[in-house]
Amino acid sequence: MALPAQRSADERPRTTTGTTTGPANGPETGPATDPANGPAQDAPDQAPEALRPHAEDAFADELAALAAQDDRPRPARWRLSPWAVATYLLGGTLPDGTVITPKYVGPRRIVEVAVTTLATDRALLLLGVPGTAKTWVSEHLAAAVSGDSTLLVQGTAGTSEEAIRYGWNYAQLLAHGPSRDALVPSPVMRAMSEGMTARVEELTRIPADVQDTLITILSEKTLPIPELGTETQAVGGFNLIATANDRDRGVNDLSSALRRRFNTVVLPLPESVEAEVDIVSRRVEQLGRSLELPEVPAGAEEIRRVVTVFRELRDGITADGRTKVKTPSGTLSTAEAISVVTGGLALAAHFGDGVLRPSDVAAGILGAVVRDPAADRVVWREYLEAVVREREGWQDFYRACREVSA
Repeated sequence: MALPAQRSADERPRTTTGTTTGPANGPETGPATDPANGPAQDAPDQAPEALRPHAEDAFADELAALAAQDDRPRPARWRLSPWAVATYLLGGTLPDGTVITPKYVGPRRIVEVAVTTLATDRALLLLGVPGTAKTWVSEHLAAAVSGDSTLLVQGTAGTSEEAIRYGWNYAQLLAHGPSRDALVPSPVMRAMSEGMTARVEELTRIPADVQDTLITILSEKTLPIPELGTETQAVGGFNLIATANDRDRGVNDLSSALRRRFNTVVLPLPESVEAEVDIVSRRVEQLGRSLELPEVPAGAEEIRRVVTVFRELRDGITADGRTKVKTPSGTLSTAEAISVVTGGLALAAHFGDGVLRPSDVAAGILGAVVRDPAADRVVWREYLEAVVREREGWQDFYRACREVSA
């Protein structure tokens, strides 16, 4: 059975930005404007810039620099060697001086085990509590290995077998019967035939009988198509990264047969306040650039406060170990801290003086902590009065939080 040729990253549609050229007096410095109708729409041949580019697009320069200087052995159809993939995720400086920014801040061995797993015929399961960068890591791994992070199945309670195996173009099916032209390949099927990396997000959210569709794919490296009396066999380079949430245990637990097909890597929460502050600051800075928000250094003190509050409520004890506190029902993850700070920066930019202050993050913290209005509100008030109120230098933060909590 003939298999489609591997798709080049350059063949995928990409978003581009262009330069608007004005009349004979030279290029314009902003978007074209119609006096009667306001700003003109994008020209037909100009695609708007993506709000959140895929990893392989956002970090194309770094990936190209790594590929140019990567002289180590590469597994079949990999864009980079395992060493270069790990460097891409963890960051570093190349021999020519190119700086690779860290995509994941955490133990190096975790990344090395994950990359090594993908270099074998074992699938990779990234496991952890919410907000430990499972999706972020899986996207960047796929981008570095295959140059394409878009072969994605998003797991939900409504995910069907067709999303993992294949579907049908029913117009073609009714007109001509089962055929290759009528078959609609899933992202997993495309990854198998092209030797790419597929991703399955929130695997434990998918119904158990649909999960088990992966067993034959991962063990036999083949996907039967009984309607056509044929199959799709995986070619070299194919592998699969799945993510699962610790909090979803008991929802749709993986069968022992499926779990054996994965190497499981647990992504931990940041070990220290400094590490978590670093993660939040880096990610907020990236998001802020795309949203044209103030620079992160202007809010460094508030970022540390948000992270401290989240860690203490998450751990059930203050940073100095002296006071035990009740824990709320929410996860208070690093991802939620990033959301709170980004929202605060937006408030500071649009309704303040551009400097992140306690009043900008207080409402976001309240929303993250108080998920159960009855129980969590008591936890939050006790924490405010017993810990925040007595903390030196936190009086402005205490007043801002009391104001939104009233």
